[in-house]
Amino acid sequence: MLKFLHIENIAVIESSDIEFTEGFNVLTGETGAGKSIVIDAINAVLGERTSKELIRAGCDTAEVSAVFGNFGSDDLEMLGAYGVTPDEDGNIVIMRRLSQSGKGLIKLNNRPVTVSELKTVGKQLVNIHGQHDSQSLLDPEKHIGYIDAVADDDPIKGKYYAEFRELNRIRRELADLETDADEKVRQTELLKYQINELSTADINVGEYAKLKQKLQIAKSYQATVSALAEAYTALNGSDDENGAAALVTEAEKSISRLKSDEWEKQSVKLNGIRAEIEEVSAAISDFLDNSEYSDIDIDAVNSRLDFLDKLMLKYGDGEESLIKYLSDAEIKLEKLDFSDKRIAELSDSLDRSTEKLIKLGEELTEVRKKASERFSAQVCDILNYLNMPQVRFTVKAEKGRYTKNGCDNIEFMISANKGESVKPLAKIASGGELSRVMLAIKSVLLDNDKVDTMIFDEIDTGISGYTAGKVGVQLKKVSVNRQVICVTHLAQIAAMADNHLLIEKNVSSGRTFTKVSPLSYEGRINEIARIMSGSEMTESLYNSAKELLDRSRTV
Repeated sequence: MLKFLHIENIAVIESSDIEFTEGFNVLTGETGAGKSIVIDAINAVLGERTSKELIRAGCDTAEVSAVFGNFGSDDLEMLGAYGVTPDEDGNIVIMRRLSQSGKGLIKLNNRPVTVSELKTVGKQLVNIHGQHDSQSLLDPEKHIGYIDAVADDDPIKGKYYAEFRELNRIRRELADLETDADEKVRQTELLKYQINELSTADINVGEYAKLKQKLQIAKSYQATVSALAEAYTALNGSDDENGAAALVTEAEKSISRLKSDEWEKQSVKLNGIRAEIEEVSAAISDFLDNSEYSDIDIDAVNSRLDFLDKLMLKYGDGEESLIKYLSDAEIKLEKLDFSDKRIAELSDSLDRSTEKLIKLGEELTEVRKKASERFSAQVCDILNYLNMPQVRFTVKAEKGRYTKNGCDNIEFMISANKGESVKPLAKIASGGELSRVMLAIKSVLLDNDKVDTMIFDEIDTGISGYTAGKVGVQLKKVSVNRQVICVTHLAQIAAMADNHLLIEKNVSSGRTFTKVSPLSYEGRINEIARIMSGSEMTESLYNSAKELLDRSRTV
């Protein structure tokens, strides 16, 4: 259930903390006070689409936080399937921050999640019924979903859908194989050419990168060899001229002829220089003679790279793509080679699958027929209670083409008055009748709806008086086994609440502020009286409101 809601800078609500209880919660307030804003805030924290317009004027960000708790074992199992587990306090805490910049933030139990993830979890926590849901009743294509919800525990629909997918798979494979003879020959020749080209290429994963690296090393080696060769020539000379080693030797010989201690020292230095030159020269010679890169064939490497580039341009980027293309081509060729045999096999499979689908479709139709009978009877019972005593609600079922949902075209039919024939719901239902029909359907579906919190926004559209009291009692019944939150304008519904929250709008310093407060017994009397008349409080009005509240508490 929804235990707590924090709203900050959402429209006219600067900051508000709202505590919800188990059972029946109602939100009331004058028109424009901000009741719809609370619902918008709940929608936001459940992952529904939001707008920057929701952010309070003059603010850069807005925030909504919600705390859900009191989970049963079934709830925990369901949430666990989506990777969600309560915190150490047994709660699930959701925070959503909206920003004018568009960079919002969502956290679930302090873990960042996406809007899509939040919406998936949100559907497991709260079921919100608003005017849009009532309008869905006017669309016959939506009606089959309600019937299937009643028969949710029947495995036939799952079996039918699985067979429908298998049938379509067979059809697709047949379509791929049933090409004309010329096209088959063309495809065969093309595939053989591609397979030959790729298989003889001997593709290895990582080869391209290694060749690139080898080419870079070879180019670097060539530059090194060129520089070292020049250095070696400078040190050792050429056919035309002496190198540094020879010149130093000559200089040493010339100085050594001078019999002087001073020049003897210089001769020794030159001898050392000559030795160092010879050492460097030897090192250069060893490198040039023994380098592991000396045998790299740059032309061969470039040729292989060019070849691989052409293959990748034709068949896909990277060695993995080339290998996959080869594998796929071999499979396609095999299918073409055995296509005639496979076509015969698939044709038999198609016949068998079609027969099986028809049988499952007939079984699904029967399941829906029985579910429709139960559904119609239960809806009528509740509508009778909701002050529609002459109502006839039926489910019209006709056989149509086979789709993923079966072969049934289902539409809700209704007659609200005695003596009138049933007609499509969309053609005759008023706003008040539609609200009651939706409430009746939601009540019937409770056993199949695993969501613990139900929110009704404007469920009281088009109803009043005695009927409003009946709707209030029905909502109270629904709240026995789950939490119900209802936005209402009717005193009869508000009086049934276990927790009555008042939404008030005030103006201070030129700005509008909205606050949400729980009402005491006395506060509820005053609010119910306001809803009943809208006029100034009188003793008679006070007593009427008190009587209504006291009477409702005994229901």
